[in-house]
Amino acid sequence: MRVVAAMSGGVDSAVAAARAIDAGHEVVGVHLALSQQASVLRESARGCCTIEDAGDARRVADRLGIPFYVWDLAARFRADVVDDFVAEYAAGRTPNPCLRCNERIKFAALLDKAVALGFDAVATGHYARIVEGSAGRELHRAVDPAKDQSYVLGVLDADQLARSLFPLGDSTKDAVRVEAAERGFAVAAKPDSHDICFIPDGDTRSWLATRLGEQPGQVLDEHGAVVGSHSGAYGFTVGQRRGLHLPQPSGGDGEARYVRSVDVVANTVTIAPGRLLGTRRIEGDHLRWCGPAPAGRLRVGVQLRAHGSELPATVTVDAPAGRLVVELDEPVRGVAAGQSVVLYERTRVVGSATIAAAPPGASGAMSGDAPEVPE
Repeated sequence: MRVVAAMSGGVDSAVAAARAIDAGHEVVGVHLALSQQASVLRESARGCCTIEDAGDARRVADRLGIPFYVWDLAARFRADVVDDFVAEYAAGRTPNPCLRCNERIKFAALLDKAVALGFDAVATGHYARIVEGSAGRELHRAVDPAKDQSYVLGVLDADQLARSLFPLGDSTKDAVRVEAAERGFAVAAKPDSHDICFIPDGDTRSWLATRLGEQPGQVLDEHGAVVGSHSGAYGFTVGQRRGLHLPQPSGGDGEARYVRSVDVVANTVTIAPGRLLGTRRIEGDHLRWCGPAPAGRLRVGVQLRAHGSELPATVTVDAPAGRLVVELDEPVRGVAAGQSVVLYERTRVVGSATIAAAPPGASGAMSGDAPEVPE
């Protein structure tokens, strides 16, 4: 096959490109320029898409002896990922930009351009596996659970999977670094980048403030009493504990308080003890299926965050309405609208949905960790 290897400049994509060549494919390396003002050097391990990264990718391509190009998708990335990220927070939701990037950039814009140029597939350095099943190609978890990235690939449909290659799915990260060193890649020891790539310092709230402005409002307790103030409700997410800056960090009962809800219309943030944040019901829309669309009720495992645990649940799919309802076996807290729920049948990714609502209510012991918005 003729394959475009998406080369970020990191060790994973470098080894993925090399393995695609070893598999007998005709490979061309492509680095995506996603920043309209790319810095020369990385500011931190969170950043990517710098001129330095493009240079690292080019050096790997030269060592592999394959053609190399830089494709400018900065305008598309800004509109489909960055602007979407800001709009979601402005609406009181908590988006996952990595899923949006995979859905709209790497496996849409990049893949579409590759196919238009006569290529058959795109290879990336994601840790996930593709298995040939009875109904076509299936997306499965990686062999290495610590590096598994199937969650952020849960937005891919069957047509995109048919043109995708994930050469690292059967390897551990340590093995990939050893292989990179053996191949003589200078990026063998290069640190991994971390999301969110377009916020290199990790200060999401300050980054949003420069785009949405200061919007002072009130922090309320579960009874509606004013217990503090904030500079913008958009800077908070359900389940958050840090960064509340309350005069009294806990209630009179001594229990820690977490964000229970965010109302951007009223510009209020409501907090409550953790025991009041639990939910067993999650409603989702924007359904994406990694194969044939299921219908009715099914038992699945669900994952609510990129590095979260898999939770047992029953899902009811309303295909005509484009919605689903997840009923968790046990309550979990820190579930925010805008996040994604990915469904699994053992190691196979069934599909995903964007969380539209997760009504909290009083419950017993909570499962999972509450997410935090970096200060």
